[in-house]
Amino acid sequence: MSSAFPEIYLVRHGETEWSRSGRHTGRSDVPLTTVGEAAARKLAERLSGLSFAAVWSSPSARARKTCDLAGFGSGAVIRDDLAEWDYGAYEGITTKEILAKRPGWQLFRDGCPNGETAADVGARADAVVEALRQAAAAILIFSSSHFLRVLAARWLGLPPQGGALFSLDTTSISILGYEHDLAEPVIRQWNQR
Repeated sequence: MSSAFPEIYLVRHGETEWSRSGRHTGRSDVPLTTVGEAAARKLAERLSGLSFAAVWSSPSARARKTCDLAGFGSGAVIRDDLAEWDYGAYEGITTKEILAKRPGWQLFRDGCPNGETAADVGARADAVVEALRQAAAAILIFSSSHFLRVLAARWLGLPPQGGALFSLDTTSISILGYEHDLAEPVIRQWNQR
């Protein structure tokens, strides 16, 4: 798909030990696995021929390494507002472990003790959406799953909790864009592997 309007490419970082095991990885700097590094290198082929006015990356080592291995690290701007959800007390813990202690818990509804709520993440996503709209150009973003899901929800005008409706695999590519004009934001592609 191509569009006459700017397209925003979202790339989730490569696999880490924690992403593979389902452990919440917010602010911990867990390195990519060898599988994650190989997949990140393949992003260069998948993104070949595309040009971007800017490349933005989360400050996490896993996002920056994915960006580097994909061939975009030299021009990347690190943006703190692209950081993954701060899981607070749930950092490094799986959903199954959380549910054993807190039945019925849902990240997008309940947030994390000593961490962020969906509204907190949504406020950061809103700042990114505003910057994207002002740039009005093709931009490539490297970040993490839950943040990118909230970003997609806010792009569409959904509440931050709407991010729960999307799923993202490691090293997936998604594209945000517009339909008929700049007043109609859409998801042009999602979770492409």
